[in-house]
Amino acid sequence: MLIKSSNTGFIHPVSSDITPQAIYEQRREWLRVMAGGVAGAALAGWAGRDALAQTSAAVARPGKLAALPGGRSNLPGAVTMEKLTDYKDASTYNNFYEFGTDKSDPARNAHTLKVSPWTVEVEGAVRKPGKYALEDLLKISAMEERIYRLRCVEGWSMVIPWVGYSLSELIKRVEPLGNARFVAFVTLADPKTMPYVGSRVLDWPYVEGLRMDEAMNPLTLLAFGMYGEVLPNQNGAPVRLVVPWKYGFKSAKSLVKIRFTEKEPATAWNKAAAQEYGFYSNVNPNVDHPRWSQATERRIGEDGLFAKKRKTLMFNGYEAQVGQMYAGMDLKKNY
Repeated sequence: MLIKSSNTGFIHPVSSDITPQAIYEQRREWLRVMAGGVAGAALAGWAGRDALAQTSAAVARPGKLAALPGGRSNLPGAVTMEKLTDYKDASTYNNFYEFGTDKSDPARNAHTLKVSPWTVEVEGAVRKPGKYALEDLLKISAMEERIYRLRCVEGWSMVIPWVGYSLSELIKRVEPLGNARFVAFVTLADPKTMPYVGSRVLDWPYVEGLRMDEAMNPLTLLAFGMYGEVLPNQNGAPVRLVVPWKYGFKSAKSLVKIRFTEKEPATAWNKAAAQEYGFYSNVNPNVDHPRWSQATERRIGEDGLFAKKRKTLMFNGYEAQVGQMYAGMDLKKNY
């Protein structure tokens, strides 16, 4: 069944069938319809460049979901040359507590998530608050492929090719007010489609936050895809944050609100265990987690019996691009 958005007039496919195959077919139809509508120029252009993207990008499409190619980014630091994590590992080894606490739970349970229609509300200290349908967000800026390191606070890492654009493109459009010093990111918390919402693990909805200069840093990505395709549900579909120099839990998934505030927002893991998860949560090999060292990491896909751990890089290897934001700060105190 197709329905028409009251906000934008775009057509969205909606189905009561929530099997993984049905989700795949929904997304293919959604992008097909989008390409023929008002957003057609952008999406049709991306589709037309699909073959070029396959030859110029660092990774071939896995062929699991609808294509969402991005042009190669020229942003300093945006394309690491390290070996990519296999798509199967990146899409089946996840932390997404709304769908369970085991690494395999999200891939097994997230098929219940309904990603269309989808709206992200921008609110708080901005001149232009409003609600953005997903198709409106897709049109704000050209898609880029960003190949980022991902470092989990648990001591493992991946290398993932994301597709999206700098969050700053959206921020500039909504025109933050002078008192907007922080940005909060609120994720979906729907107990009907997210079976572990309501558990006592965290305070729902999951909320994360950045300082304004962190949010405006061009490396901070509003991501709609990975590996040249739309995001799998278990990886934060249909839109998520990616902040590559911070531990992975800072990159909030399945966003529904972006709120601009004067005060530092209370975040999910900081509320759950402030002594373990600070607001900044920058990757720092010199500041250990209270229960384990952060000096080294195991790269998923390279974790055989005799595989050596990698040394963790300051700011996850992005010090040249982001280190100046923390000049003069005590990074042990502001962990």
